[in-house]
Amino acid sequence: MLAYEPAVRLAAFAGMLAAMLLWETLAPRRAPAAGNGVRRLNNLAMVAVSTLVVRLLFPVLAVGFAADMAQRGIGLFNAIAVPDWLAVLLAIMLLDLAIYGQHRLFHRVPWFWRLHRVHHADPAFDTTTALRFHPLEIMLSMVIKLAVVALLGAPPLAVLVFEVILNATAMFNHGNVSLPPRLEQPLRWLLVTPDLHRVHHSVHGDEMNRNFGFNLSVWDRLFGSFAGQPRDGHIAMQIGLHDFREPRAQWLDRLLLQPFRQRRS
Repeated sequence: MLAYEPAVRLAAFAGMLAAMLLWETLAPRRAPAAGNGVRRLNNLAMVAVSTLVVRLLFPVLAVGFAADMAQRGIGLFNAIAVPDWLAVLLAIMLLDLAIYGQHRLFHRVPWFWRLHRVHHADPAFDTTTALRFHPLEIMLSMVIKLAVVALLGAPPLAVLVFEVILNATAMFNHGNVSLPPRLEQPLRWLLVTPDLHRVHHSVHGDEMNRNFGFNLSVWDRLFGSFAGQPRDGHIAMQIGLHDFREPRAQWLDRLLLQPFRQRRS
């Protein structure tokens, strides 16, 4: 897998995106809003810009950085003797916990929130919302991720598997889809389902500050940030932020400038 990292990542991304877009088209959870096509295209343009910026500014990405840390013997799992399979499993879980903590931090610190609110300002909720992050947030997230990888001494394979899983589960749990109740109810005890994460995109502040997990739902349960259902119901609930709902606000240029604009409320 490590030898073919770019191909593995690209195939996983393209395959999951295509599958989710097809699922949303055939069986949407909520009726698509007017202007949905333009909004989706601009969300996809945002991920293209963010990917380009990261590739230009970071000489090494997380998997290559993990390999370098392993060669230097830096980090927890490079300093203690544990079986390879256990190091990979623990590293994946701890990286997921770090993403949960980062997500809560981005809701708490005002300037971090200005960057992160670009994601929350999407007035709809579908798999392209999972790709709508400001390039500055992506850069900051990369710095945090590299620091966590160095601290853990995470095995390169664990970092690659984690990034593939995180990317896929983010597109899944942002999907405008639903699972049968007999499957969704047991699954949400371990994983973040679309119905769980949709609560996090509510216009209500108390709901927006719940369900921070992207992959494992256990962190929200463990740290008291879990909410089972939106108060207005999944069909009637309003998504996004009140100040950035107009169609023009969903264009790429406005999304890039949004962190520097003041909210009206």
